[in-house]
Amino acid sequence: MIRIEFALRRKEGMSREEFQDYWQNTHGPLVSRHSTTLKIHRYIQLHTLDDPINDGLAEARGGMEPIYDGVAELWWKSVDDLNAFNSEEGAIAAQELLDDEKQFIDLPNSPLWFAYEYPQVNPTEYMVATQHSPLVKLFFCLRQPKTQSIEECQHYWRTNHGPLIRGVSTGFRMQRYLQVHHCETTISKALTEARGTVIEPYVGHAEAWFNRADLMMLGDVPEATEAMQIAIEDEKRFIDFKRSAMWIGKERVFIDRR
Repeated sequence: MIRIEFALRRKEGMSREEFQDYWQNTHGPLVSRHSTTLKIHRYIQLHTLDDPINDGLAEARGGMEPIYDGVAELWWKSVDDLNAFNSEEGAIAAQELLDDEKQFIDLPNSPLWFAYEYPQVNPTEYMVATQHSPLVKLFFCLRQPKTQSIEECQHYWRTNHGPLIRGVSTGFRMQRYLQVHHCETTISKALTEARGTVIEPYVGHAEAWFNRADLMMLGDVPEATEAMQIAIEDEKRFIDFKRSAMWIGKERVFIDRR
């Protein structure tokens, strides 16, 4: 399974509410309509929440990049299925989606990248932070320190940080945790060039599901405070916080062919 992450910033002049409304009610159904042609296996929109938790997450790390307005997440069953973009029908569908993206997305400042999942906590659990559930999804897109290569960062993240987080996850009351590592594909360059993207992709992102009430209490529960301090100290070994971003959101499921 391979997936694309598309971190979105809204067009100038739009409010976040206007952006998310267009994305959900106009663009989402358009993606669904073309999903068979493009062989899309899953499609989820992560809508950023305006929540003081976001400020707390950044402050605990000494400041981070501005959060995005949302993330489009799409899955394909195999890399070969991405060849659907190269068919005549696929090219027409992809162009129609791009034309609509221009209506509400600041495309040059909205990076996209392909990635593979490395499940860490509750790997077999299916979990969605739906609009009316107590769950929220934390999205942490990260870049490595300039002294490290992408490969060195991903290796440390996978082999050192992952086991550490698994060990303290109960202190966080973390429901589920995935590492999602950036990878290159044959169509990565074509997609970014078509959008005029000027922001470099991230090394990947961490995603975790929490009960929102548990996140709000992190600083009040000794076990949670200790777990957070352990996690942040280790993050410093492979993450450049100033070039990374972290926030919480709610998920909208449009396609799920599991």
